[in-house]
Amino acid sequence: MSKEKKEKKSFLSLLVRNLLGNKNKNISILEEEQMQGPFRTVIKNFRQNKIAMTGLIVFLLIFAFVIVGPFFYKLDLSYSESSQINMAPGFKLMDMPSALKNNVAYISQGATFGLGVSTDGEVYVWGQPKISNTINMKNLPENMGKVTMVAAGYDHALALNEDGEVFAWGNNRLQQATVPDEVYSYGKVAQVAAGYQISAAVTEDGYVVYWGNESVNDVRVKKLQQGNIKKVAFTSDAMIGLTFDGEVVYLGKQETAYKNVPETLASGVMDIAATASTCAAVKEDGSVVVWGNISKNENAVPETEGKIVSLSAGRYHYTAVTDANEVVAWGANNLGQIDVPSSIQNKGIVTVYSGYYQNYGVTAEGKVYSWGLKGYLLGTDGLGRDIMNRLVNGGKMTMTIGAVSVIISTIIGVIVGGVSGFFGGKVDMLLQRFTEIISALPFLPFVLILSSIVGNSIPETQRIMLIMVVLGVLSWPGLSRLVRAQVLAEREKEFVTAARAMGVKKTVIIFKHIIPNVISTIIVSATLDFATCMLTESSLSYLGFGVALPRPTWGNMLTGSNNSVIIQNYWWQWVFPAVILSICVICINCVGDGLRDAIDPKSNER
Repeated sequence: MSKEKKEKKSFLSLLVRNLLGNKNKNISILEEEQMQGPFRTVIKNFRQNKIAMTGLIVFLLIFAFVIVGPFFYKLDLSYSESSQINMAPGFKLMDMPSALKNNVAYISQGATFGLGVSTDGEVYVWGQPKISNTINMKNLPENMGKVTMVAAGYDHALALNEDGEVFAWGNNRLQQATVPDEVYSYGKVAQVAAGYQISAAVTEDGYVVYWGNESVNDVRVKKLQQGNIKKVAFTSDAMIGLTFDGEVVYLGKQETAYKNVPETLASGVMDIAATASTCAAVKEDGSVVVWGNISKNENAVPETEGKIVSLSAGRYHYTAVTDANEVVAWGANNLGQIDVPSSIQNKGIVTVYSGYYQNYGVTAEGKVYSWGLKGYLLGTDGLGRDIMNRLVNGGKMTMTIGAVSVIISTIIGVIVGGVSGFFGGKVDMLLQRFTEIISALPFLPFVLILSSIVGNSIPETQRIMLIMVVLGVLSWPGLSRLVRAQVLAEREKEFVTAARAMGVKKTVIIFKHIIPNVISTIIVSATLDFATCMLTESSLSYLGFGVALPRPTWGNMLTGSNNSVIIQNYWWQWVFPAVILSICVICINCVGDGLRDAIDPKSNER
């Protein structure tokens, strides 16, 4: 048999074995490339690398997380909420004890905790009751007896038992949890109320006693008003009252927006409530009047089939119940607090208790239905901002800066390395000395100095663009040397000689014929540089010289980790950004190493 026929028979047998799926015999690299081509061989080799494939899958998941996430987590750079600061991860804010769910008598919601009274007078606490290392709202006062009403403030609470005794606990730094003896001087207490660092009690005879921080809260009950107050309600810094005559009065002395009570509320008022910045009253005809510092649609009262008979207020929203047991809500909805579930409209809700961002609808039988903010998946930071929201949007910014920087550095590195390696001589000498000058710059100090000098005098968008350009311009020397070395080897091969002989332009030879043959080196280097640029950006942002707050990146989210208080007490503010940044960088490096091994056949063990 001739040599040509033997080779043909060998090729055909190899083809048949591959088509039939025979994997028992290991084939050589040359045989494999002959059957499926170099590109498919690289893919196959990469897929066989379990570490690299795992890194690629995890990175793609993170990438999808930060690209798709901002469509669901809208970023408001001006947002902050003092009532939600430093909240731990979890969804416990409305996790009411099962023993209370079917026999509720009264509910009050604080900033991070909820209070409930059962029909037999027991008090229950849920949510995140730990205010500090020494203050826990679950530490109830002893011997309270049968409690009939509770009032939750920002970080303290009050309870009223059937005998008219008042109990207080929680933060007492400004004496808001110290009940004065004066409370019992005017008869039996009928109502307790708690606001921001202030408390109040209303007696059955219409007298009001208040205690706590009067410098922040404009509270001053006139003598003429005493003895005629039926109910009080707190805003974040003031107090209003409802008289036995059905008139709304302002219980303060300063000229504020709350003091301008509408004339229509001089009589015929059934109920009052107050958000952080507005006040509202329900009249006998079911109409609702809202006044104060209206900024979040608190006056956008919806139309109802029935007549509104009771009103409750949260931080920036109102919830009401009609005489037809319909529940309606209006105001701010940034955390879903006014999304009343349609499933509860036929449950016979007679009372609604609202507080901050939670709502509880209670039936006549004492069964409770809740809706609103359950909590935060990853907690909140020192300004009350959702860590999950900032992690998603910060990741998008970090990856964008890293990707653009890599593109810039790759373009410069390929051009400089390709021209230097192909032309050699004086051109090579000049470009390599320039490369060494760039490499000799102390990278991080140089970027810090440049950012501090130039960055503060330009707008935020231009500052971000400057960071991208600086990272790209200072990161290319390593790639240019790799490309130069590869081009030096490629330019002596026959296809380059043939192209020169045919009169092809030198630039065409470099970028159309030589560079595609060294693209594998470029891809691997760019992949590894991507991780490096992300780390560098994060380092700059951490040090305060990168992307400026409040715009988030994974780096500036770690800025607070140099605070011992945050490290010890609020671990979620730095653990989650650090973990996802570390995982992302490790995965990119694994992908880069896997590509390098897949492209270089000599590194594969067969």
